[in-house]
Amino acid sequence: MLAELFLTFAKIGLFTFGGGYAMIAQIKEVVVEQKKWLDDEELMQIITVAESTPGPIAINMATYVGYKKKGIAGSAMATLGVVVPSLVILFTISLFLDAFLQNKYVAYAFTGIKCGVAFLILRAGLGLFQKIEKRAIPRITFGIVFVLMILFDLFAISFSSVWFILMGGVLGIALYAVFSPKKEGKE
Repeated sequence: MLAELFLTFAKIGLFTFGGGYAMIAQIKEVVVEQKKWLDDEELMQIITVAESTPGPIAINMATYVGYKKKGIAGSAMATLGVVVPSLVILFTISLFLDAFLQNKYVAYAFTGIKCGVAFLILRAGLGLFQKIEKRAIPRITFGIVFVLMILFDLFAISFSSVWFILMGGVLGIALYAVFSPKKEGKE
């Protein structure tokens, strides 16, 4: 199982471009759909925790999955699996960086990769949106934060994603306080 964790996350780390958010779709496909190590609800919870804890989301997700399957040794193997391919590739590229960046074919390839990464992130976001509870509060919270993100981006307002996470949490609490059904008999 330890070797399987390492190889599974090494494959994800090797063949997914665009960082942690682009890896969410791959992790979902492999961990939930193929290997059945998690279900959709558990993956949503992991993404929430992985996003709100320090460090890259893909590494945090790999660490959690590895821990769930095989404890501390599993978390170490899954984490190493997702990190080692990028480390090796970046080290190799750094040896030839100047020549690498000036090659026009590499520049074209990176342009194509950017488009692919945007699609992967959009796909992961849409998949997560479909899994949101079919209630008003989560959808209203998502809608408000999404619109604010677009507006801030369009008007080039510099705003940290940490604040969006905090705003989403505060907005969710406020909407729950306003719209949640009041329990009778409580004062």
